[in-house]
Amino acid sequence: MKTIQKADKKESFMKQFRLPRKEKKSLKKGLWLFPPDEKGNSLMARPTRSQDDYTAVKKGIARNLFDLKESKSRRKRLREQLDKEVIVPDEELRDYVDEIIREDIRNSSYNKLIAAKNNPKAIIAYYNFVNAYHLYKQGDDSYGNLCCLAVDRAKELLNNKGK
Repeated sequence: MKTIQKADKKESFMKQFRLPRKEKKSLKKGLWLFPPDEKGNSLMARPTRSQDDYTAVKKGIARNLFDLKESKSRRKRLREQLDKEVIVPDEELRDYVDEIIREDIRNSSYNKLIAAKNNPKAIIAYYNFVNAYHLYKQGDDSYGNLCCLAVDRAKELLNNKGK
């Protein structure tokens, strides 16, 4: 009886998903995600533990969040989009700020963006805000956060006058 149970345990153990050590190590270095659904949420894949997740990685369905080649090119494209020189009238800028920034910091954010618009070192933050707002209005809600970050960057660049 005991030998049969041990044999069954060995067979079930042998059927488990196993990877070579080096491949397993390389797959553990990343955070693997499936493509996002309609709400923008992604499921995490664990290719070192699951055969289905491993095949998804090999087919290119799941991607590594920390893939440096993809990230560098994506960041470069984003930077090119956000750094385009776009000037809008001050009244229009006020409307942008009123729509995207919360009420208690709207005036200070608007004043920072106006100051950044007139400062040669901080004007890039102004461009980032305007371009991120345009992308936000096209339907990509994630650019709303970049608008807020652009205001923070404007404040930082305006405070670093001596450098």
